[in-house]
Amino acid sequence: MKTNKKNVTRRDFLKAGAIISTGAMLSPASKAFARGSDTIRVALIGCGSRGTGDAIDCLASADGVEMVAMADIFSDRLESSLANMKKKFPDKVKVTPETSFLGFDAYQKVIAMSQVDIVMLTTPPGFRPQMVKAALEGNKNIFMEKPGAVDPVGVRSLLASAELADDKGLSIVVGTQQRWQPQYQELMKRIHDGKLGVIVGGQAYWNWGDSMWHFQHRKPNWTDMEWQIRCWPYFVWLSGDHIVEQHLHNMDVINWALGTHPAMCLGMGGRQVRTGPEFGNIYDHFTVEYEYPGGIRVMSMSSQIKGSTPRVGERVVCTKGATYTTRGEGYIDDTRGRRIYNYDNHIHSGEVAQYANLIKSIRRGNPINECKRLAESTMTVIMGRMSAYTGRAMKWDWAIKSKLDLSPEKYELGDLPVRPVSMPGNTKLI
Repeated sequence: MKTNKKNVTRRDFLKAGAIISTGAMLSPASKAFARGSDTIRVALIGCGSRGTGDAIDCLASADGVEMVAMADIFSDRLESSLANMKKKFPDKVKVTPETSFLGFDAYQKVIAMSQVDIVMLTTPPGFRPQMVKAALEGNKNIFMEKPGAVDPVGVRSLLASAELADDKGLSIVVGTQQRWQPQYQELMKRIHDGKLGVIVGGQAYWNWGDSMWHFQHRKPNWTDMEWQIRCWPYFVWLSGDHIVEQHLHNMDVINWALGTHPAMCLGMGGRQVRTGPEFGNIYDHFTVEYEYPGGIRVMSMSSQIKGSTPRVGERVVCTKGATYTTRGEGYIDDTRGRRIYNYDNHIHSGEVAQYANLIKSIRRGNPINECKRLAESTMTVIMGRMSAYTGRAMKWDWAIKSKLDLSPEKYELGDLPVRPVSMPGNTKLI
């Protein structure tokens, strides 16, 4: 298994795409099918539990799909992920020691492989924008997990990447699986067809009755950087905070219903149950009021507090009724709260369907590009976090131009002081 312990500066990390593009132009993935092969070759970048689950779903989604390369910073994660995939799909996993790469620059080596058709970007989202850019410059189709970024600088990079994907005819599918769930599709069709009148408001929730999601106690031999990456949900530069990492799902549904992003917001939040330094610098609860064009207001709640009432779903209020959706159900009540429709057909997670449609788009030469709408949904929740962190109302037109950049100065397994926890009234707008 190849390793690379080279330290990488932020400038090196961002410049990687130009290097990758030079090597990949000789045999771009988009020409793979001209050689007469219908096999789709996939590479996984980010081998944690989420990436492993995504890779298994991808391999399950269609015939003629192979996993040929993997990359991660840590060898234990890569080896565990590879073992789990081989248990499920021994005939579809073709990864070898020569196509297994470690280190901060491992993604560059995967993207430079001419035989790779799809790269799966499932690292913590703080790495996402630069990897998306590099993958497109290397002529790769992409599956990427949500969110797409953790700051406005990253969102602007995603918007540029969305245009680049269109220019190159490459597909980008993102991990907002509700978009592929049948109950969501049916209720959205009824909203967009006007059967419920016009939208007048809504609510979105990701109240998670758990305070310790993905928490690990720091080991004595871990450097600052290793600790933060292994416990990435607790550090804003890696996860964007849970309002971005988790609640994006719900606000993406709201944006889908309204067909646009919010114009402004006002948020609040804090740390009430996770107050120690072992919990990084994220909050444990947020509430944000979003205002959409036309004065439509949506209330957003997200929390990670053990013992609190869990609620994860979305409600869209219209003049003739209201929809309610979760990953397990979908129904409509009239204006008096009486049930008038319940989706009672088969419901699936959408997680396999998203890969099936990505693979179909490549084989048919009909690209799917979900990057722009992921960028907008990501900015929606980043804007809410920025408002809560500073205590200031936030306009979209200002927030999208913000110079806030959370990326570290260098990428190496060494010292990395934790930024202080944001404090409304003290934390400044950038």
